[in-house]
Amino acid sequence: MNTVIEGDKVTIQKSQKEVFDILSVPANFSRIMPDDVAKFEAGDNWFIFGLKGMPEVKLVVRETESPSKVVLGSASDKLDFQLVGKFEDHEDQTIAQLLFEGQFNPMLKMMVERPLRNLLQKLTEKLSSL
Repeated sequence: MNTVIEGDKVTIQKSQKEVFDILSVPANFSRIMPDDVAKFEAGDNWFIFGLKGMPEVKLVVRETESPSKVVLGSASDKLDFQLVGKFEDHEDQTIAQLLFEGQFNPMLKMMVERPLRNLLQKLTEKLSSL
């Protein structure tokens, strides 16, 4: 079952290229992680994060379309999902939005939808202050 969760659109006081350049580097996701992140590690094209009480997640850069899109996908074969960042130029500012897209069975969807919405909200709040 296809699940799409859309974060709010936020305005960032940086150019579209600056925002893309920041978020196309996995290590920079540490700047928008929630305060309750218990673990964060990054490599050249991946990062792992863990929130208190949740399993660790590894995301790998799957696609970049400079300067408008960054797609990070799950490194696990067991869960098929991706985190998509979209960036629109708007008069020396950027309108940014994060989306979560995944393939989950109905039971798993019911379990993960609320925590994912909360995570997207927290990431979006931090994103606006880049």
